[in-house]
Amino acid sequence: MGHPLDNIFWHALTGPQASIAVGGPQARRFAPGFSPIAGFADPARPDFDALAPHCRPGDRLYVDAWSGEAPGGWRIALDASMDKMVWDRAGGPDGELPDVRELGPVHAALALALAQLTRPGPFGPRTLEMGAYLGVFAGERLVAMAGERAFAAGLREVSGICTDPAFQGRGLARALTAMVIRRILARGETPFLHVMAGNQAAHAFYLRLGFRDHRRSPLRIVERV
Repeated sequence: MGHPLDNIFWHALTGPQASIAVGGPQARRFAPGFSPIAGFADPARPDFDALAPHCRPGDRLYVDAWSGEAPGGWRIALDASMDKMVWDRAGGPDGELPDVRELGPVHAALALALAQLTRPGPFGPRTLEMGAYLGVFAGERLVAMAGERAFAAGLREVSGICTDPAFQGRGLARALTAMVIRRILARGETPFLHVMAGNQAAHAFYLRLGFRDHRRSPLRIVERV
């Protein structure tokens, strides 16, 4: 795999985010509490034996770019695919919201509850510590958020994009995503994201926003048994 985006989680886990990862030279994962994602030096032949000591029975991890049979001691809980998309415009998108708050560890429970309600992808109680997150509140209730997750090789992932169903249709997710993208571009980095292959509405939204397709990749959720 020649492009860093093709095995981006491995590049992140062994590079700029190694301090929040556990594992060795063949297999690593983000430490428990962060987003439950694993990466392998060779995703076509992942070394699950090397990953196993860093997982407890019942742990579920997202694995990118692998489509083989489940090895002993593991089961496949989800077999799907996702589109990797990368920013493809000279400037950032328009969009701004008043009263946007920076999210941090103090908001961890609120962010996790919103993620569990809306299911934007792998999210843990410490995911907010993986990058800059922005949120919109209704009173003390977090109703929309977007932020950053994996990063390596000048690429930074836009992630955690979600809105409470009771507050959808107001453009909150779009504006928050635009703000996150502009911040990434201002640092001289290139935004990218993942979207489930079957989510046509989200895919079309990201194309309109300014992303282009990079490739479609297998996505597995594996569980330690």
